[in-house]
This record gives sequence, structure tokens and C-alpha cells, in this order.
Amino acid sequence: MGGGGARAAYQVGFLRYLARQFPDLSVPIVTGASAGGINAALLASHHGSFAQAVGELVALWERLTVKEVFRVDAPSLGWMGIRWLFQLLSGGVGGAVRVRGLVDTTPLRNYLSEVLHTVDGELTGIQYNLALGRIKAIALSTSSYTTGQSLTWIQGRDLNDWARPQRRSQQAVLTIDHIMASSALPLFFPAVRIGDEYYGDGGLRLSAPLSPAIHLGAEKILAISTRYGRTTAEAEVPEVTGYPPPAQVLGVLMNSIFLDLLDQDALRLERLNHLLRQVPAEGRDGLRPVTMLVLRPSADLGRLANEFEPQLPRAFRFLTRGLGTRQTKSPDFLSMVLFQPDYINRLIELGDADAEARADEIDTFIRAGTASAADGGPDQTV
Repeated sequence: MGGGGARAAYQVGFLRYLARQFPDLSVPIVTGASAGGINAALLASHHGSFAQAVGELVALWERLTVKEVFRVDAPSLGWMGIRWLFQLLSGGVGGAVRVRGLVDTTPLRNYLSEVLHTVDGELTGIQYNLALGRIKAIALSTSSYTTGQSLTWIQGRDLNDWARPQRRSQQAVLTIDHIMASSALPLFFPAVRIGDEYYGDGGLRLSAPLSPAIHLGAEKILAISTRYGRTTAEAEVPEVTGYPPPAQVLGVLMNSIFLDLLDQDALRLERLNHLLRQVPAEGRDGLRPVTMLVLRPSADLGRLANEFEPQLPRAFRFLTRGLGTRQTKSPDFLSMVLFQPDYINRLIELGDADAEARADEIDTFIRAGTASAADGGPDQTV
């Protein structure tokens, strides 16, 4: 499960459908980055069945409001803005970093600590499920602002670390800090210190979002994207008139970071699967075909955000409109920070409906084994 801030509620809708059809489904490997890391953490740490875990995840998102994510009162936002302005005009005098984010995310930390039942910050439910054999591994990806690398934190049984150019893994006992770091939208949310380094959103440097699951041994991957697949005709329609406002630029930037990479990685995997099936098993040098199914929204979540923007808290709405969210037809940046119950519930409903529309395909994928793919037969890759 990838990122996209509030868009991750769409993933919850899909999971709700899946839990309704397969209440006792076993998901041995769970991976997440950014807001998808929150969903992954709850699934991996919940003590109950898959249906019970998803039920609690739905409840978590349905109760979520902007105030549970960051402080939105006018004094807090105003003081943060003054501090940013002072830092920009200070010329670096003193050398100390005085501002660590546009908003204060202490409410989100407190909220997640409560609903995830952490003990001294640790997600103790993960070790509980590992000991019972319910899961094999969980991976949460982060981006190190200190070294510039993508670091995926893994916890599980019989794991091996991996290293690739600018990305690697590290075994750890996962805590609330790892979740907060993975979901820290760049500049908007403050970075989180883990050890001697500061980490931010896991989608920033994760050039291969499918890789953690593959490195952990997955033979089948169910990926839930929050990116709407526009047609060629839709993509040609301008979203703004005249010079693009900051909100449009931020939206394009965040799409390239959080949403586009999954499509590119899925295409690489599909091509690699095709090549591997032309090679006998003994000549694959340890590589294996991996079947995959991708679910994505049937509606543009950015355009959908426009309908719910008026319900934002007044002070926060004032700031987002100042960035130009009302000047673009598809405010993708707004859709990532629109933690409004009405918008979140709409995304959950959409994810559920989209999954139901592909019920036969999903049922076939879930029930099918992996032997045919490993032997070079057909798969469910899309």
C-alpha cells in the first residue's frame, strides 16, 4: 500500500470489501509507505482475524478529522507561519533549524498511539502475530533526509537485509516513530528522528515500491494504488488557466513522488515476468515470476476533493486557498491533506465499490495458487 495522505482511505474501502468476502484471509507479508504504512501497521499488529483488523481500520479512518492529524487552530497555524517567515528572512543567522514542518502533527502521533495500542511506542501486536505465525513480515519504508537514501524498516521471521543503489533495508522492532516518519509529507509534516538520522515520507526515494514485498519473499502481490488512470483524452484537458498556482505545482510534484512510481514498477515487473517465462527455471539465477493484481480508483480523487473543500476548518481552508487550490480543477495536493470525514467516507465507499466491480478477477487472484506462475504458466498480472 502506497502513499497519498488522505487518499489512503481508498485502500481501506478495498480492504473492507476483501474482508467481507474473505474474513479469515491470511496476508503473510504486509508492506506500506507514507499513509499506506498506517494501514499496513494496523493489519500487521491487530490481534484478531483479518475481518476484525479491517473493521478496526475502517473505524480508525471514519473517526479521523483534520484535528486528529495536525493542529488547525488559527493561533497555531499563524505562529507556524510567522516562524517560517522569520527563518526565510534570517539569512541563516545562528545556524539552528527553527522550523520542522508547516504543521504540528502531535495530534496524529497521539491518535495512532491510542488506536494501535502501542506500549512505550512499540507496536507489540506485530511480535505477537509473528510468534503465532499469523504473519511472516511487515515493511515500512522511509526516506532519510540525513543521507538521502530510501530505508525500508522490516520486522519478521527469517529475514535477510538487502541493499540496492540509494535504497536498503534494516531490521528493527517497529514503533510509532517508524509510522510517523513513513507518513511525514515532505515540508508539510515534520521529519522524525530515528537513531542519529531524520526520516520523512517513504514515497520520496522509493523508486521501486514493489521491491520490499518481493525481497521479503512474496510470490503474489496485491497492490492498491490511489492514482486514477486518466485516458489520453482526459490527460490532454488543461487543469488550470494561465500560470499554475503553487497548489498545482505541489500536486504535480507529489503525484510524481507518491503515485506514478507504482505504475512504472508494475510495468517493469510485467516485462520481467514475461522474460523469465522464456527461461528454464534452472537458468533464472534465483529470479522468479511474481503474479500481481493492481486496483486503482475509477474516479479522479483530486477532482473529487473539490466537492469537500468547503468543509475544511476555516483557518486551514484560508491557507490552502492561498496556495491556489480553487484555481485548479484537480487539486491533487488538497486531496492528500483533506482529512475530512465526508471526503474520507466517500473514498472508502469508492474503494469498496471498485473492488466489487472487479469481484470475479479478485476472487480468481485470491484463490489461485502460485505454482503455475513459478512453473512458467499464466498469471494474473495487470
